[in-house]
Amino acid sequence: MPKAHNPTMSMMLLVVALGLSSACSRRPNDAAIAKDIQDKVAADQDTKASQVDVSSTDGKVTLKGSVATPAAQQKVEQIAKSEAGVSAVDDETTVQPAAPPPVAAAPPPVAPAPAVTEPAPAPEAKAEPVEPPKPKPIVVPSGTVLTVRTGQALSSKDSETGQSFLATLAQPISVKGRPALPAGSTISGTVVTAKAKGKIKGEGQLDLALTSISVGGHTYPIKTNVLSSTTKGKGKRTAATTGGGAGGGALIGGIAGGGKGAAIGAGVGAAAGFVTGALTGNKQIEVPAESALSFTLAHSLTLPPPGE
Repeated sequence: MPKAHNPTMSMMLLVVALGLSSACSRRPNDAAIAKDIQDKVAADQDTKASQVDVSSTDGKVTLKGSVATPAAQQKVEQIAKSEAGVSAVDDETTVQPAAPPPVAAAPPPVAPAPAVTEPAPAPEAKAEPVEPPKPKPIVVPSGTVLTVRTGQALSSKDSETGQSFLATLAQPISVKGRPALPAGSTISGTVVTAKAKGKIKGEGQLDLALTSISVGGHTYPIKTNVLSSTTKGKGKRTAATTGGGAGGGALIGGIAGGGKGAAIGAGVGAAAGFVTGALTGNKQIEVPAESALSFTLAHSLTLPPPGE
């Protein structure tokens, strides 16, 4: 007995067939694809000088011929890939070698100059250009006193040996009338020794020295005397310099409560009116922030000429 025909199945097959037919009808044929790519290559500003043949088979495009530059070759391939209906592009084009530059024609022969009957005058000797003398570096000699203002408080009790501190140059330094170190220059120093005084016995000590100075965006190492202040026993408080002597003017002066002779040194720093040291109630050595201290250069400092 024959099976009954299923109308639903027939309708579905019909829809699929119509869809495939419609898709095939919408897809450009190979001839149209090749022509469209050929026209676009001829119209594009970068590829119109190229000699390219375009062919298409089932949507696979093959490019043959020659182009002027690698950039033009890449542009031709891009035009082919962007064409509707293209599934793949096989670029077989080659880049034309650059043409050699034209050879310049040889100049026409020059007629010989007539013989000179009179001797030609001797050429004038040209003066050699004289270079201006180069500016000499500035040398700040050893023994120069650097008066600085501390940027932080220092003390025999709270500071530590090896600790760094910052200060600024309080007075400018000139060498033979030439400015060398401007006031306000940043200076780095180190706590050489920091020892707190005991309540019953043992002296307190605070030794300071400068290590570098920054001028014109450059930092230069320096070596100065050691500024040393000690306190030991009842009423025995001293402030002096080492590594250069008191004659250099480097000292800690004005220790609070020290009485006559509390500031020991040559007096250069003290004469300038800088109060730089203090002694606390428990006889610890204190150097408040913004205190003025004077140090002596132990070695000369060489600076480049101005403008360098």
